[in-house]
Amino acid sequence: MFRALLPARCLRPCLRRGLQGRAGGPGATPGAGAQLPLSRRLALVAGVGAAAGAGWLYLREERARRRQARRREELRALALGQGDFQLQDPAGRRRRKADFRGRWVLLYFGFTHCPDICPEELEKLSRAVALLEQEPGLPPVQPLFITLDPERDDAAAVGRYVRDFHPRLLGLTGSPEEVRAAAAAYRVYASAGPRDEDGDYVVDHSVFIYLLGPDGLLLDYYGRAKTDAQIARSVRQHMQSYQPVLDPGE
Repeated sequence: MFRALLPARCLRPCLRRGLQGRAGGPGATPGAGAQLPLSRRLALVAGVGAAAGAGWLYLREERARRRQARRREELRALALGQGDFQLQDPAGRRRRKADFRGRWVLLYFGFTHCPDICPEELEKLSRAVALLEQEPGLPPVQPLFITLDPERDDAAAVGRYVRDFHPRLLGLTGSPEEVRAAAAAYRVYASAGPRDEDGDYVVDHSVFIYLLGPDGLLLDYYGRAKTDAQIARSVRQHMQSYQPVLDPGE
């Protein structure tokens, strides 16, 4: 309708000026199509990126806290590690689980005649403890080994065996009944295999490294697929977010 009212010679120039005004051209209203300076645009992008990064870190930490909370509830429901044990160290002293209250413990069940898996796992445990020792401010971790073969692993044999690993690794043994009770507290499977012509045998057992918190209860466990660095990182996270599993007085 309005185009019909304009003379033909004015139609194209007028339309051109209108388009230029809307696009920020010479006829545009000052500031209508102006862009932000490059420095302000870069600052805006950096701010948005920083906010997104902070939000991602928060969500990741929140997910980790929720996973640990679920794991605590699962372990509490299973009552894993809530029982006591009474064993013997290489010096002949009686040791109870209560002796380690107030300390972080990485615990492994095995036997000294194990050809490969036990040495590999104890070396991994020792490296994880060494990694944690390099971080200032973290509480010390007590490495602990409990034999599943009390028939052959007396206190002297356990003492010789642990010397090949971390210098603070403490080995424990006991009577068959005491060892079975300690293993049962952590649901450890162990079964001696058939003897060969020399009377030697292998003990088939579950392979896990257990993390005990300062309250003496199980907080986490690590299978063979976990590396020493992954174990150390997990222990550090548990230390930073630690809450006792049991209520005070339990």
